[in-house]
Amino acid sequence: MPLFRSKAEQKVIDAGYDPARLPPGQYLTEKWPVLHAGEVPDVDLATWDFKVEGEVEEPLRLTLDELKQLPQTEVTIDIHCVTRWSRFDTSFTGVHWRDLAELVKPKPGARYVLAHAEQGFTSNVPLAALDDENALVAWAAGGEELTPEHGWPLRLVVPSKYFWKSAKWLRALELRTTDQPGFWERYGYHNDADYRKEERYGF
Repeated sequence: MPLFRSKAEQKVIDAGYDPARLPPGQYLTEKWPVLHAGEVPDVDLATWDFKVEGEVEEPLRLTLDELKQLPQTEVTIDIHCVTRWSRFDTSFTGVHWRDLAELVKPKPGARYVLAHAEQGFTSNVPLAALDDENALVAWAAGGEELTPEHGWPLRLVVPSKYFWKSAKWLRALELRTTDQPGFWERYGYHNDADYRKEERYGF
């Protein structure tokens, strides 16, 4: 038993959780803070679509209703923000990459994904991060439709990375043979964003 626990670790224990769930440098919150660059975009579903393109045999374009007709997956995960808050047991509903992959047929050279969101925002992850059992293209959280502040109508959920990789207001997934830094990576954030290694910044 450790002789000393940080206040953050003790709060996790007091809440009835295993302190090992809290990554280094994080603190537990029940809130879901709202953080993003720019304004919440105005989205018109009449013109909105979602695409999967790039290194795929069959590029895909779907409306939100069409996306919701695909097999649905619900996951409950912990999310960890680079600004040091963590939120446990957050549920999301959406489509898993494997179900999209069946439709688009990724080419053998596809190794990376660049997520394109509203207002020119991008985030980048290895394709393997989307293969994670708990990664989703999600339209609901906590059993309710996403709020605009949290990415309505669609967001990426990549629980193996700090949460900035989980782009809000998602419009497209571009499969690539090479990696391309996303919005925050160009401002010095760490390209890999492994929260267990505290990969917050690249400088």
